[in-house]
Amino acid sequence: MSYVIDRRLNGKNKSTVNRQRFLRRYREHIKKAVEEAVSRRSITDMEHGEQISIPGRDIDEPILHHGRGGKQTIVHPGNKEFTTGERIPRPSGGGGGRGAGKASNTGEGMDDFVFQITQEEFLDFMFEDLELPNLVKRHLTGTDTFKTVRAGISNEGNPSRINIVRTLRSAHARRIALSGSSRAKLRVALAELDRLKCEEPDNIGDIQRMESEISRLRARIERIPFLDTFDLKYNLLTKQPNPSSKAVMFCLMDVSGSMTQATKDIAKRFFILLYLFLKRNYDKIEVVFIRHHTSAREVDEEEFFYSRETGGTIVSSALKLMQEIMAERYPINEWNIYAAQASDGDNWNDDSPICRDILVKQIMPFVQYYTYVEITPREHQALWFEYEQVREAFADTFAQQQIVSAADIYPVFRELFQRRMTT
Repeated sequence: MSYVIDRRLNGKNKSTVNRQRFLRRYREHIKKAVEEAVSRRSITDMEHGEQISIPGRDIDEPILHHGRGGKQTIVHPGNKEFTTGERIPRPSGGGGGRGAGKASNTGEGMDDFVFQITQEEFLDFMFEDLELPNLVKRHLTGTDTFKTVRAGISNEGNPSRINIVRTLRSAHARRIALSGSSRAKLRVALAELDRLKCEEPDNIGDIQRMESEISRLRARIERIPFLDTFDLKYNLLTKQPNPSSKAVMFCLMDVSGSMTQATKDIAKRFFILLYLFLKRNYDKIEVVFIRHHTSAREVDEEEFFYSRETGGTIVSSALKLMQEIMAERYPINEWNIYAAQASDGDNWNDDSPICRDILVKQIMPFVQYYTYVEITPREHQALWFEYEQVREAFADTFAQQQIVSAADIYPVFRELFQRRMTT
């Protein structure tokens, strides 16, 4: 016989379901607050939570109540304003005894409902409806990562994984099966006892014999254990390989002398936002940082964002280096290749057609998506118009946008990586 003692404690996140329901209900308010936070906060602070305010009038619940109804006679002592039959206008306002809220010289106010969303929830709303376009699972990585999945029910297992519903159902079925014949005999014996008491009350011997038989059958039924070891059922969990597609993201940034510190800062913010997005959405992803002026060089993240190196501008040097790295380390049959380029648009005029040719012939046929952001308030120059020809040739995999100020970073980012409708 087995005994089950349920000592499970309440989880720490007992209200998680209610919180998720609340976030879904006021999704529009939260999303608007997140967008405002993105515009006023530094991109490097994006991984923090945010305080959200919801107007109190938007969280009021509808209330059903009974009106007073009927005819009522009220005596107002000292009344000098009204006579019998006059209608008294309903008082304006009301509010159910609540305070007026915010100070104002006109109208009414109401306190806002304020709550805090976590870092995870903030990023969920921030990156909602965004994705890397044209992701193709070219190569599935090995069994380096696993996920635990349910694999049915087992008769053996860890006590912490016992399935209580299945166990009680099995115990109930066993008791019915083992006591079925005894219960049938008990019903017959009870019916016979009732007949003897009604028709043959003087037949003491048969009545006592039948009562003894009933007691024996009840004792036999009660001896069947409520729970037996055979009844125990456990949730069976197994580990399955969790294959993931491999992707590489090339980040190209112009650091020439024409790039002012403000322009570089905007470019850095764009790439930081992109880096956060990539790390959040894909486990198996590598990032290649390439800085260029008259020559290009692959650098690490720290040098990419904070080095003070400057010079002239030859954009093709970065594209050539990217193509070399692609051919050497990232075969197209195994990797999804993405690229993002940031520049102020300045380039040596004779070099812009070379950039177009490199993109069209050596890069675009092998990448899933290429984005170009031009950070300048000025008119577009030769590089932009050459890239427009690339966009005409690769409309589904090439995108270009202009950024004028830091406030444009997030809207442009959403435009570049907006989830496309699939057919």
